[in-house]
Amino acid sequence: FFLCCCFLSSGINAEYGVETCENATIYSYHIHVLFWGNNNTERIASAFKLRDDFIERFDLSTKICDFNAGDPRPGHEMCAFPPNDPHLPLHSGPFLTQQYSFFVPPSQMTEASSWIIQRRGVHDVFLHPNSGCEHNDHLLWSAFSGHAWQIDDTAFTCDYPGCKP
Repeated sequence: FFLCCCFLSSGINAEYGVETCENATIYSYHIHVLFWGNNNTERIASAFKLRDDFIERFDLSTKICDFNAGDPRPGHEMCAFPPNDPHLPLHSGPFLTQQYSFFVPPSQMTEASSWIIQRRGVHDVFLHPNSGCEHNDHLLWSAFSGHAWQIDDTAFTCDYPGCKP
């Protein structure tokens, strides 16, 4: 299974010496669900049903991410980032459509990514590592399940291993 094998390789800097964005340690992952918002109430309801099911499956009802989404947070437990109101216009960020996300430690990435991509339905899932090198994390070391959406890389502010915006 390509996605999970690729995502589980962390600690690469120990093999190559000096850590750069070419060989940055992967500290964690994000799972994003992308969907059409605004007035598409059927898609919004379906996307949030998937979110609720994921939260129930991984017991995240009290585990809300209370840190910047760009922070790789080594050692942090799985949590759900608070979603934006999908009926409102998009806020700033790299995504050009509505989305919500989950923070996932490396030890749970295989189980969490397998679960969500098998249940995504009409929604698209974007998986990426968090090393601090946001460009590589989102554009070079990422994967989509479903349709690939454009990513606005002008939103990225971190470009070195371990960077926290």
